[in-house]
Amino acid sequence: MKTVKRIVADQSCGVIVDLQAFFLAQIDKKLSTRIRTNTSHFIRLLNYFQIPILVTLERPIERKGTLPNDIARTLTDRTPTLEKNFFDLTKEATIRGHLAGLKRKQAVVVGCETDVCVLQSCLGLMNLGHDVFVVEELIFSSTRNVAAAMARMETEGAVFISYKTLFYELLESVDGNLHADKMRESYGPFPADLPDAL
Repeated sequence: MKTVKRIVADQSCGVIVDLQAFFLAQIDKKLSTRIRTNTSHFIRLLNYFQIPILVTLERPIERKGTLPNDIARTLTDRTPTLEKNFFDLTKEATIRGHLAGLKRKQAVVVGCETDVCVLQSCLGLMNLGHDVFVVEELIFSSTRNVAAAMARMETEGAVFISYKTLFYELLESVDGNLHADKMRESYGPFPADLPDAL
């Protein structure tokens, strides 16, 4: 019998792939702003549920930049930012070692580029035995047509979800609204364009 993949907070980790100035500059300014804002709130959501996050940066950092400050500010001091040369983050021994140390079998992936580093990293994560969930609104590419890359990830077993799906799957029940109230107490109101303002 096939096991249904569901996101479970204590089995998950978040992976932010190469969200750097170089890549953000290649997309529409409005989309860039939305990605930055919504990624910050993605981080806050995972932080609330104590889901560890890993951030990767593609080398050379001098040319491609670091994580934007507005996003970096939402990370905890326990969040590692690890550099990589490979498009597939799992080919870096340091990153692979960090993931193994987390002992989490699920990875919730956001970042760029959909058809390069996100694609190859998702394939690598699945090869390591992770259940991979990709937040569709929080991935992007300089290329307009990424349908083939998304289809390939899905065919290989990645599950595409919306931010709304992630939010409610972590809440689990109507009693989860208590979580939302606590989140607002801790972090203030969430933006209206995200479905987490209950």
